[in-house]
Amino acid sequence: MQACVLVRALPGKVLKVLEGVRAVKGVVRAFLVYGRYDIVVFVEAADYDSVKRISGEINALKGVKSTETAIEG
Repeated sequence: MQACVLVRALPGKVLKVLEGVRAVKGVVRAFLVYGRYDIVVFVEAADYDSVKRISGEINALKGVKSTETAIEG
């Protein structure tokens, strides 16, 4: 199962958040973007519960303002 997590970071924390996101197990790619979101994260997981866990772990990182997760079923 694949998902895309869109991350908004607090001002001045984007690079630190990106570093933390890349360390999360299940993250395949993560990169900076300009616009509404600061970081786009691509995730691969076994099931919905795993996607939920990964998304929650990203959302809990220090410096994260908010996340939105789109799941490819």
